[in-house]
Amino acid sequence: MKVFAGKCLVLLVLLCSSLAWAADGDQFLFLSSTIGPIDSGIVGALEDQFEKETGIRVRHVGAGTGAALKLATKCQIDLVMAHAKSLEEKFIADGFGTKRIPLMYNDFVIVGPAADPATIKGEKSATGALKKIMDKGVKFISRGDKSGTHVAEMELWQKAGIKPDGAWYVIYEKGSEGNAATLKHTDSQAAYTVIDRATYLSLKDSIKMVILVEGDEALLNYISLLPVNPAKCPKINATDTGTFVRWLTSPQKGQLIIRDFGKDKYGSPLFFPNSDEWQKTQKK
Repeated sequence: MKVFAGKCLVLLVLLCSSLAWAADGDQFLFLSSTIGPIDSGIVGALEDQFEKETGIRVRHVGAGTGAALKLATKCQIDLVMAHAKSLEEKFIADGFGTKRIPLMYNDFVIVGPAADPATIKGEKSATGALKKIMDKGVKFISRGDKSGTHVAEMELWQKAGIKPDGAWYVIYEKGSEGNAATLKHTDSQAAYTVIDRATYLSLKDSIKMVILVEGDEALLNYISLLPVNPAKCPKINATDTGTFVRWLTSPQKGQLIIRDFGKDKYGSPLFFPNSDEWQKTQKK
């Protein structure tokens, strides 16, 4: 309860600060984003370059996709960055979002201890790996917070025909703090979890966990933009939001930053550009 109250206070401070900036007459828009891209640093990199080029400020608050979308339904957000298709489609169907705009993707991986007690290393099928974990009763940590990562994990269990339950399946009580916190906890428990590759790469030098299963198409992690609908929330900054979305999806602007982000530090990008405009350039 104390953790929840603390998060609410942080959100309140950010929202009040945003209103103060807007009152000063500055161009300003407010983004709610799933936590993984924030932790990786790409959200800050995109915001900073956009402000440098346009003079429009973007400020963000991080939350699991479910919470980020819920915040937007209160008309306190201009734009959402999310990665849970089912939740995003409901957000649009309920009239709160105008459309679901492809931005970028990376992938999820299944990580665990190097000793690999469930013997899943090298499995080509993510669902096959999860079945082995369940059959052997080896500890698995779930975020359990209706975030995009949690939704993706539950979809994998569903595809495997499994309803995870039992002492081996543990919901991390602080899962709402994000993928980095969940991965660190999983590492301390020598357990398994499903996590995005960007989070793993950002922490790999400080943990013992290793990637055991990767490359399955079912593990792809698509990240979208959802502008809030001004018909539902007439006070949002739809004009600057539109400018930001066009910049993010431009093959000459945001998509280039996404393409190269992480190469200098990790030798490979943490995300891959995926806007419709970018895809058109790849077909030429």
